[in-house]
Amino acid sequence: MPDQGPAIVDLTALPGVACPCGIARRAFHDRGEFPGTVHLTKIDRSARTHYHTEHTEVYVVLECDDDAAIELDGRLHPVRPKTSILIPPGTRHRAVGCMEVVIVCLPDFDPADEHFD
Repeated sequence: MPDQGPAIVDLTALPGVACPCGIARRAFHDRGEFPGTVHLTKIDRSARTHYHTEHTEVYVVLECDDDAAIELDGRLHPVRPKTSILIPPGTRHRAVGCMEVVIVCLPDFDPADEHFD
């Protein structure tokens, strides 16, 4: 796909899609010049542990509960607003507590690459 030039997207205006974490709003999946997607995700307390075999994700915490954490391979790590987390393929992960995050996913997000034990 050829370059399409700059793009500005209001993430809050995108349709929400259910995911293992809560509700995601995904942008740039249709942009050939960008090899990934950007998600605005509202995470709730029902987030499920999962992993990806192909995707690398970077979470940027925008807001979160005071006791929020990210679980990486069974280990809890406290988070707060402006925390960023790199999650390589194969890392079992889930958010613990309510939070809103921006996720940069490389390559383009594919729901077939969400795996559960």
